[in-house]
Amino acid sequence: MADKNAIRYLVCLVIIIMDVTAGILGIQAEIAENKASNLRVWVFECRDPSYQAFKLGLIAALLLSLAHMVSIMLSGCVCIWSKQELDQSTNNKQLAAASHVLSWIIMAVAFFMLISGALSNTRSRQNCGISHNRLLSIGGVLCFLHGLFAVAYYITATATIQEENKLKPATPAAPTSAV
Repeated sequence: MADKNAIRYLVCLVIIIMDVTAGILGIQAEIAENKASNLRVWVFECRDPSYQAFKLGLIAALLLSLAHMVSIMLSGCVCIWSKQELDQSTNNKQLAAASHVLSWIIMAVAFFMLISGALSNTRSRQNCGISHNRLLSIGGVLCFLHGLFAVAYYITATATIQEENKLKPATPAAPTSAV
């Protein structure tokens, strides 16, 4: 039992480290993007791409995806498919399902923002148009929020699976016939 708890703590720590690192890299990408030269007139702006912002944004998106995969793959799937199942489920299962949905939503929005911000910094072009600042930094902040919901999902999902395993009656082994 102590080994399982140590593994759970380690998994939570890995998820948090990856999400926090992704968040910091997203914010650093925004800073690198703002250091690139630009010309701004009212809401229109022309700016040169920042290769550093491109790299940092892609790495942040990759770390966010890895953190999400770790939380989902190592915790199993805890889903509620009907109103009846919702009414009969435990608080742990309800919390696991809610945090599962929220972690997916936050991951999708953060990933989109990080990728969009990174792709706007490709070397192949200079962007001119309506300014769309803060994609990378908002994506980075959402990585922090994703870490909270991903860890909450991992903890509640593993607790739910443990509860369900305790509640299942032990099935006796089928008798074998001797030949």
